[in-house]
Amino acid sequence: MSNTDETTKEIVSTVEGLISILEDGKLGYTNAAEHAEDGSIKTDFLQYARERSLFIVELQDEINRLGKSTDESGGGALGALHRTWIDIKASFTGGDTEAIINACITGEEAAIEKYEEVLKKDNLQPAQTAMISKQLNSIQNTLMKIKAKKMA
Repeated sequence: MSNTDETTKEIVSTVEGLISILEDGKLGYTNAAEHAEDGSIKTDFLQYARERSLFIVELQDEINRLGKSTDESGGGALGALHRTWIDIKASFTGGDTEAIINACITGEEAAIEKYEEVLKKDNLQPAQTAMISKQLNSIQNTLMKIKAKKMA
C-alpha cells in the first residue's frame, strides 16, 4: 500500500488508538500492583506495566518514522472506545486479589479485541503489521498468565 497523506493519517490515527489502549493498560497494571497484597502478583503486574510502556515507545517511534509528531496524539477512535481499565479501577480499592485479577482479565480482553480489529483493517505496512501482531501475541500470553493465577 502506498503511503499517501490520507493513508499516513489513517495509520497514525490507528496507531494512536493502540497507544491509548496501552496507556490505559499501563495505568491499570500500575494501579493493580499498588493494590495487590500478594508480592509475586504485584511484581507480575509491574512487569506487565513496563511491557506496555515498551509497546508505547515502539508505536510512538513508528508514528515519528511516518513523519508525524507523537506530542499531539489524541488517541484516535479506538482509544475513545477503550476505557475498560479506567471504568474498572474501582475494583482495586478493596485489595481483593480476585477482583483485581478479574479486572485485569477484562482489560486485556478489551485490548486484544482492539488489536484484532486493527489487524483486520489491513491498511498497515508489513513491518507495522508484524510489530502489532507481536504485541498482540504478548498481550494474549499475558492474559493466559493472568487467567492461570485465577485458577491457582
